[in-house]
Amino acid sequence: MKAFFCIIVAVLACNGIESLLLPTWRGLRSPGHAPSWFSRVRRYPIPTHRIIDPIEDCFLVTSEEGELFFKSPSDEPTVCGIYMIAEPDKRIQVIFNYLDVPCDNGGLVAWIDGWELNGQVWPADSWDDDRVVESCDTRPQRKLVSRQNAALVQYRVPARGKGFAITIRHLRNARPCNQMLFGTEGVYTLRNHGETGNCSMIAVSPASVRVLDLNVGQSIKRGTLLDVETGTISHCTKRGLVDYADIGGASGLDHTKMEIYDSICGLNSNEAHRPMLIACEDTVIRLVSSGRYQNSITLAFSPLPLEHYEHADLICSINEV
Repeated sequence: MKAFFCIIVAVLACNGIESLLLPTWRGLRSPGHAPSWFSRVRRYPIPTHRIIDPIEDCFLVTSEEGELFFKSPSDEPTVCGIYMIAEPDKRIQVIFNYLDVPCDNGGLVAWIDGWELNGQVWPADSWDDDRVVESCDTRPQRKLVSRQNAALVQYRVPARGKGFAITIRHLRNARPCNQMLFGTEGVYTLRNHGETGNCSMIAVSPASVRVLDLNVGQSIKRGTLLDVETGTISHCTKRGLVDYADIGGASGLDHTKMEIYDSICGLNSNEAHRPMLIACEDTVIRLVSSGRYQNSITLAFSPLPLEHYEHADLICSINEV
């Protein structure tokens, strides 16, 4: 987990936020190339009650529940963000305890259901305007709850002494679809829960990924008593199969722009003979489902050693965002 936060904070520190995310997709932007996610920066644990330091914590990444307070030190229109993340089977709830951000001088606070950076959002498959709630002068009265285990509060408070306070809670998610991983080590399962649509799993770093169990495009929702193992089928999209799992990487949060090493499907309860080595800023698994099947894929993630980058199965190109 500590390594994960080091990478995230490095990315945010390299990206000056220039504007709040609005439905017109103005978003967070950086004037130069997309930064490397491989930088290392120390990050200390976030206490359950914290006053945000506008200098040290303009880009704050936290996995903790509790209360956060912000008071603007100046009239500068600086845009900052609170990047929240929980366990993959959790959702994030934010309550605004108070909000004193004047609208008349350009102040704004925006809740984003997911993460946004450099104009890219995650998860990108299910984006809609309901995932952004903007406020000034009056605080949101309802509890704001994310659909997955990552959420963001962006804010611009160009009025000295003005600010806001929020309480963060982590809620159980019985049917997680999109999952952002804390790091690149562990075993995780991605499921469609029998629904139509796309689900994703993203680790914000290069990784070694081994498939432990695969059941994609095989088990009918009201299935038979016996499922015959097909083994792992590769290049499922080229075969015209509509249920599959893309495995690859991306150079930003938008996993719909991922580079694909392989698209797999089939029924295989045996562990893969070898892992796939993904040398990309983000390692991504994207499960595409027609709704006919109870799809699932279980994977083991581990860090990709630097000396293995050159011989990785997939090395992503670095694109300007």
